[in-house]
Amino acid sequence: MDLLCVLSSLLISYLIFKIWKRIDSKRDQNCYILDYQCHKPSDDRMVSTQFSGEIILRNKHMRLNEYKFLLKAIVSSGIGEQTYAPRLFFEGREECPTQQDALSEMEEFYIDTIKKLLERNKLSPSDIDVLVVNVAMLNSTPSLSARIINHYKMREDIKVFNLTAMGCSASVISVDIVKNIFKTYKNKLALVVTSESLSQNWYNGNNRSMILANCLFRSGGCAVLLTNKRCLSGRAMFKLKCLVRTHHGAREDSYNACVQKEDELGRVGIHLDKTLPKAATRAFVDNLKVITPKILPVTELFRFVLSLLLKKLRGNPSKGSTAVAQAAPKAGINFKTGIDHFCIHTGGKAVIDAIGYSLDLSEYDLEPARMTLHRFGNTSASSLWYVLGYMEAKKRLRRGDRVFMISFGAGFKCNSCVWEVVRDLNVGESLGNVWNHCIDQYPPKSIVNPFLEKYGWIREEDDHDTFKIREEAM
Repeated sequence: MDLLCVLSSLLISYLIFKIWKRIDSKRDQNCYILDYQCHKPSDDRMVSTQFSGEIILRNKHMRLNEYKFLLKAIVSSGIGEQTYAPRLFFEGREECPTQQDALSEMEEFYIDTIKKLLERNKLSPSDIDVLVVNVAMLNSTPSLSARIINHYKMREDIKVFNLTAMGCSASVISVDIVKNIFKTYKNKLALVVTSESLSQNWYNGNNRSMILANCLFRSGGCAVLLTNKRCLSGRAMFKLKCLVRTHHGAREDSYNACVQKEDELGRVGIHLDKTLPKAATRAFVDNLKVITPKILPVTELFRFVLSLLLKKLRGNPSKGSTAVAQAAPKAGINFKTGIDHFCIHTGGKAVIDAIGYSLDLSEYDLEPARMTLHRFGNTSASSLWYVLGYMEAKKRLRRGDRVFMISFGAGFKCNSCVWEVVRDLNVGESLGNVWNHCIDQYPPKSIVNPFLEKYGWIREEDDHDTFKIREEAM
């Protein structure tokens, strides 16, 4: 009987030990954000309305109709007068960039951001175990990640990932890489560096589907410090709760929705196809199908399913009953039952509006994305971190809050993730917040673009000769 008790005690102890070990190992797989640093280029790279007009007028390939198209696009873009461009634009060399221009643009970014991030956290470059770099439109030899390692003299055993051509959703992809590394390796520090190279990617043609990209993209970038060290969890800002990646590259229309290509005269640019909105919607819906059950309470999921069943039981209204159809209740999920803040990629005003409508978000929810687009433009994969910085600077983030990041990218991809705020983030605590210098000015009373006031006369022109006279007068 005593032997049986001993064996039973040993078995129970063993089971308890295995359960504890399993739980303990999971704790070491958590992914935390310790800190992040967005890049604010120097003021001599600021793009005003006046300067934007000068850049556009330098393009000798465009006709009057293309100027009118650009005017409409810029006015409705949601971009303000304080975004940033590469230096060669101010030197009038956007039509003949060199590789050194692109490399200098990247060096100015990563030397500034990584240095500030490491110094603020009292870390040495040799403390970094994992480096993930994503810059979609620049592929150099040695790679950008190798250049960063060389500049900061990082360790020879550092694990390195250099991502290119992954588009505006590469930030979330980089976090996913780090998350998976943390599942295998304990007590690691990871550095994610995300930006975009514009120097060699200005389109100088007149194809409408390709000149649109010139209106939205601006210079920027971000460096993010992540860890799974348990001893640093108390210092962390955010904890990753879940991450979902959706890729529709197997679908031809989605694959061709956003493509770098040559126009009829061999000028390279980003072609934005008319199928892009449909491709983005489809990827977004499929992504939500996977992540929604992971982030919303069961009660809300049950309510949504019940709402769908009731709608089917009622049946669809007849085709002639338009008023009835418009008055019918719209079945949708209330994402605010599980999410407190929405960090939306600043792909453009239309993108922000579409996501806001789909998720039934208020103007308060959309304000961080709108203000980021207005102040910094679309900085590609780093846009999400500027939006997050706005929330932090506005004192919106409190312990336990959940932040939903949503991004899109060529391929076509939709990637999303949810972060939990680990501790209250008070304004002034993060000295490196890129919004600190101007947050009191946001949101402004109006974000109407002054392009219409200055260049609205283009709408009234009816021939190219008249336009040329106007151009010479300016």
